[in-house]
This record gives sequence, C-alpha cells and structure tokens, in this order.
Amino acid sequence: MTKDFRMTSAWLDSPDRYGRVSRLLHWAMAGLILWQLTGMILRAALGRMPVVSFFVGLHPAVGTALFVLVVARILWAMAMRGRRPAHGRGLAGIAARLGHLALYALMLAVPAAALIRAWGGPRGLQVWGLTVFPARAETDVVAWAVALGNGVHGVMGWLLALLLLGHVAMVAVHEGLWRDGTLRRMAGRG
Repeated sequence: MTKDFRMTSAWLDSPDRYGRVSRLLHWAMAGLILWQLTGMILRAALGRMPVVSFFVGLHPAVGTALFVLVVARILWAMAMRGRRPAHGRGLAGIAARLGHLALYALMLAVPAAALIRAWGGPRGLQVWGLTVFPARAETDVVAWAVALGNGVHGVMGWLLALLLLGHVAMVAVHEGLWRDGTLRRMAGRG
C-alpha cells in the first residue's frame, strides 16, 4: 500500500476504525454540546450571573455551529455507509443503532426548534455578524413558532442530555465489561 493511499484512507472510515473526518466531527460536536449543556446547567443552578451570561450569550452561535456540524456528520455518515465499524449484532446492535438514531434525531430537532422560534419571534437571529432571521415587530410575531420553540427546545435539550449520559455510560460498558475496543475505534486506533 502506498503512503499516499494510507494517508488518504486515514481520513475515511473503515470496518476497523472511524476515520479522521468522523472523529473530528464527533469530538467537535461533543465539545459544543458540552458547552451548551454547561451553560444551561449553570443557568438553572445560578440564575443570571456574569459567568452564566457568558455561556448563554454564546448559546445561539454555538447552537448554530452545532447544527451545521450535525448536518455535516449525517451527510458524512451516509457517504461512509458500509465502510464504518459495525454497531454489533443481535439485540445490542439494534439498541445501539436505535440509540444513535435517537441522538441524531434530537441533535437535529433541538436546534431546529430554536431556529423556528427565532424565525417567528421578535428578536430574530444574528449569528457571527450575519442576520439569519430579522427581528419582527410584536404585531408580526408568529405565535405558533414561538410557542413551539419555547415548548420543546429546552425539554428536548434535557432529553438529549440524558441520552448523552446513556451514550457515555455505554462507552464505559464497552470498554470495561465487553472490552471490544469501541473507544479505540473512535479515537482512531482500530
């Protein structure tokens, strides 16, 4: 195998390990989700304080970046379908696939609800100096969009947090009990 092919293939998934692109997307998303959850936990625990305002003030921008990464990761996973490490067989494999499906669904739905709320709400949405949705006059607010976003964004965010705790717990099971190398594959050491 030539050196160029090995370098190129290191970026792609294989049955033995996740490639650099999958790992970069996974760990970048993990970091951004941790940031978002830290901010919301601090907000729930401490209320309005400067450190909380720092996290919460960046929540829309970080959430938008996260949404873009989730879409990229889904598209990349579809491109790598058939190349990726298997989730396992039998009931455990089915549970892993369903768990990942639920994670991806929530990682899309949580920011989508916030985007719908921003679209219909009075404040609009500006991210990284760009206007995504302009502010609306109070008479032009789309009540159902605001109600939907307010009603489900936070609830789904906490549900996502619970699923992520389960995800991390399953990594511990894979590594400690089953010793099947799942974490090594996500770290690129197949």
